[in-house]
Amino acid sequence: MTQLRLLATAAMGLEALVANEVRALGFENVKVENGKVYFDGDEKTLVKANLWLRTADRVKLVVGEFKAETFDELFEQTKALPWADFIPEDGEFPVIGRSVKSKLFSVSDCQAIVKKAVVDNLKTAYNRKTWFPEDGALYRIEVAIHKDIATLTLDTSGTGLHKRGYRELHSGAPIKETMAAALIMLTNWTPDKPFADPFCGSGTLPIEAAMIGQNIAPGLNREFASEKWNWIDKKVWYEAVGEAQDVAKYDLPLEIQGSDIDHKMIELSKNNANEAGFEDFITFKQMQVRDFTTRKDYGCLVTNPPYGERLGEREEVAQMYRDLGMAMKPYDTWSVYVITSNEKFEEYYGRSATKKRKLYNGDLKTDYYQYFGKRPLRQKQS
Repeated sequence: MTQLRLLATAAMGLEALVANEVRALGFENVKVENGKVYFDGDEKTLVKANLWLRTADRVKLVVGEFKAETFDELFEQTKALPWADFIPEDGEFPVIGRSVKSKLFSVSDCQAIVKKAVVDNLKTAYNRKTWFPEDGALYRIEVAIHKDIATLTLDTSGTGLHKRGYRELHSGAPIKETMAAALIMLTNWTPDKPFADPFCGSGTLPIEAAMIGQNIAPGLNREFASEKWNWIDKKVWYEAVGEAQDVAKYDLPLEIQGSDIDHKMIELSKNNANEAGFEDFITFKQMQVRDFTTRKDYGCLVTNPPYGERLGEREEVAQMYRDLGMAMKPYDTWSVYVITSNEKFEEYYGRSATKKRKLYNGDLKTDYYQYFGKRPLRQKQS
């Protein structure tokens, strides 16, 4: 097995959550930075991270990090890295880039220089005089320069990790699956409690809750770029998938409900839940938020309602928040978690949150309002 330095990218505000996931998987030498969580491992670690990380955006393999203040430094140090250890002679290796607060601010120039340096390196390694065909597996290189420190990585995930494989269709402004999982993991919900989302849209939050509840690896039903990499034995993938299937609790009963005022969203949610295999575990119902009722205690409501960002929607959204507050008033054992960019949410909802957490939903700055319900009384021991 090869010793690898890996990094999981994360949305701003979710780094600690991703780091907790990384540690829970048993990975070592964890280091947290803005938007990034570094860790060490081997091919098995790379595979397991892609299969299991619920809240990370991507898993990348760090080929090298160095200081680069000139194009010559960028070229020479990139060329010196062990590219042939990872990229075969027929590999496709496009280069993407970004630069923040650095002397080398022209991203297109940085990309071109890195591409030329990697080509020169591989020509020497493979004793090749002509250009590479690049008709094999994908090894996407990223050059990320921050404060003159260049990090060169290979994207092991391919499509972002939020693409679980169950949501072929979605609503106009869906929450990412990774953010949905994060919202649930920041609650006190456990699989033995009821779960509800009264603004379910395309069903992402209920479906992610079901995956968490039944301990199903989020990457189990999708493909990854690194599955086609020739230096990772296929057996490693087969074993990791087999282990994930063995620990899944496919028959664990769950009480999860999603509702929405739009009947089209309910149909969409049902289709997505069926695709994910949860048609028998999640109930979807067309309903206005003010009509929410339950006979259950100690449940958890997690939702991503409309924010009222558009001028014409503001009063309508304010009324939805009032309706939610009134609907939940009788249920003091329920915990309520709401993400929104609307700064007047608490005023409309009717009370102050127990706790607030700043998060970015895409590029939008939001608050995660958390209302903790009463805890069950502990039975006295006789």
